Formats: sequence, structure tokens, C-alpha cells
Amino acid sequence: MRQLVVGLLVLVLQACASAVAGTPAPPTGRWLTASGNLEVVVAPCGDALCGTVARVVANHSMADPSVEMTDRPALGLTILDRFTPSGADAWEGHIFNRENGKTYRCTLRLLDADQLEVHPYIGIHLIGQTQIWHRVPEPAAGAEPKAGAEPRVG
Repeated sequence: MRQLVVGLLVLVLQACASAVAGTPAPPTGRWLTASGNLEVVVAPCGDALCGTVARVVANHSMADPSVEMTDRPALGLTILDRFTPSGADAWEGHIFNRENGKTYRCTLRLLDADQLEVHPYIGIHLIGQTQIWHRVPEPAAGAEPKAGAEPRVG
């Protein structure tokens, strides 16, 4: 009888923990992509999250860093779109690859306060490549580039 009571108590505690976990912490904020090329601001857009390029740090190809991507503007481009909670610790949505102009399914997962796991994939999670983006401090007030300003390339 005691084992039954303990078992039921464990089930109740697990159910409570799941209810408290609910929606994962949103990966909002400013992130530096794994390539180090772009700073992306992740913020609410309607009922979902989106990520827009706020700063171009370098404008190099991810496939070949010696190639400059002058024909593919990035500043202001939405590269993360329609991310909604998926499970206890992930967000599902779409990521745009400006190098090939294609959009892929993608999972975002906060590893800790300063690391974001970004996993674009084709069809199933196994056909994809995980990247780690790093949090960037928000710029001081007035330090944000003005619209139409030349992005910093370097």
C-alpha cells in the first residue's frame, strides 16, 4: 500500500512539474549567428517570434568565408519566422538562408542564458546541422544604426 501511495505521489509531482514548465522561455534578444556575420534580434511578431538582422558584422559566405556577399543585402532581413513553442524547451518555425534563397524548418532551443541552439533541417531533424548562436548585449540608447545607414563590414 505504501508503494502505491508513493507511486501516486510521484505521478502527481511529475504532472505538476510539467504544468509549471509549460511554455519554454522565449529566446528573445540579440544573437550573433554561428558564422559571426550577423546580429539578429529575436522578438515577438504577432503570436509568434521572428528574427530580423539588426547589424551586419561581416558579409561573408558561410560556405566559403573568403567570398564577400555583396549581392545579398542582409540588414533588416527577417531570417527567423513564425516560431511557436514546441515541447517543453523548444520553438519551431522557419529560417531563411540568404545564400541560396531557400527557407527551412528550424528548431530553436535556449541552452543557457547566452547560448541559442539553432537547428535548421529538411523534413526530419536528422537531416540538418546544429549551430550555436551567442547572445550579444543590447546596444546603448542611440547607438543603433539609422535606417539606410551603411552596414559595418569587416
